[in-house]
Amino acid sequence: MKDRTRYLYPAVIVAVLLGIAVGLLAPETAVELKPIGTGFVNLIKMMISPVIFCTLVLGVGSVRQAAKVGKVGGLTLGYFLTMSTVALAIGLIVGNIVHPGSGLHLDASIAEAGQKQVGETAGETTADFLLGIIPTTLISPLVGSEVLQTLLVALLIGFALQSMGERAQPVLTAIGVFQRLVFRVLAMLMWLAPIGAFGAIAAVVGSAGVDALISLGQIMLGFYLTCVIFVFAVLGPLLWLVARVNLWRFFRYLGREFLLILSTSSSESALPRLIAKMEHVGVSKPVVGIAVPTGYSFNLDGTAIYLTMASLFIAQAMDQPLAIGEQISLLLFMIIASKGAAGVTGAGLATLAGGLQTHRPELVDGVGLIVGIDRFMSEARALTNFAGNAVATVLIGAWTREFDRDRAQRVLSGHDPFDEATMLDDDHATSAAQEKEATAGAS
Repeated sequence: MKDRTRYLYPAVIVAVLLGIAVGLLAPETAVELKPIGTGFVNLIKMMISPVIFCTLVLGVGSVRQAAKVGKVGGLTLGYFLTMSTVALAIGLIVGNIVHPGSGLHLDASIAEAGQKQVGETAGETTADFLLGIIPTTLISPLVGSEVLQTLLVALLIGFALQSMGERAQPVLTAIGVFQRLVFRVLAMLMWLAPIGAFGAIAAVVGSAGVDALISLGQIMLGFYLTCVIFVFAVLGPLLWLVARVNLWRFFRYLGREFLLILSTSSSESALPRLIAKMEHVGVSKPVVGIAVPTGYSFNLDGTAIYLTMASLFIAQAMDQPLAIGEQISLLLFMIIASKGAAGVTGAGLATLAGGLQTHRPELVDGVGLIVGIDRFMSEARALTNFAGNAVATVLIGAWTREFDRDRAQRVLSGHDPFDEATMLDDDHATSAAQEKEATAGAS
């Protein structure tokens, strides 16, 4: 099928530029365009529960696949969860240092509505909160707006399916089909992103002026900087200490894959090549078969950084910063809810909206700010996800003694080049796609 999403991204960029122009030239008119951005955010909110339900149930399904192989699977999952937490924490730290959204003072009416809502729930006890997490029926979270209820049901169903073993496969297949339906609807809605971005950016620039552009630039630069810090200050030293592999030489070996991701803004496009190249560089086939597909669901470092920094940006821009306790709680939510949510256009926005909905519902409208600049951050997100998965595969291979370090040195030195004609044939690509389908992952 012909990929038409390449037309969507230029349209979003044009819409953002038009929104900026309208905001600067006709600020009063621009502010009146806010309902356009709000309407698009409401469409995204509509998709929160089904997106989180499907991705989390199928994400737990990938745990079931990895858990079958004992030591390798347990080590893989432990590393992925640890690195996701580290990435989220780094995003929070940089976001608190940079304060990219401070000074915008956006939309006092939204702030008042949020204060009213906080006032209404101030008397809620812990018992009331816990009871509110429990849904009235097993399927009611899918037709409601209580994200924590969706999370609870998804986890219960996911672990129940995991305990059923092979008998659960028909149910996982059915949920996989439903996920494709949900993502198809989400893809349809994303064609309205240019309109939503135009309205949101125009309203923001109209009310805040040049300060809005400075803040949007700060969040983008801050995000890129955070990704660079994570890759070169965390992954690089770890790769050298564990596997004695130089990060620069390793990335040069994966240069074509990085270019492919840069052109498509998705690490999905490089999945078959990553599997083939990891085997070629010296990681055993069983480890690659476990680490790479599972990583595409559970090791989403770039997405983790994006979600935390975007949340902080929205809260600061609307003069309702998140307390430390709320930030930690949001971090825990993102660790769970983000698994498998990064491979489809718009799924990240739905996860971001879901996190805000559970912690500070009055901030959800701020997701419209992110729509306009999401495209500018998607490349860094995808590149960081891919780099994290590639490094993880070598590390896991080294820890389990399934990594040929001598072969890796020959390959990375150019003495044993990757032969695409024989090592990335149709059968290999088909096998990679089948492994990806089996774990229902996304990155």
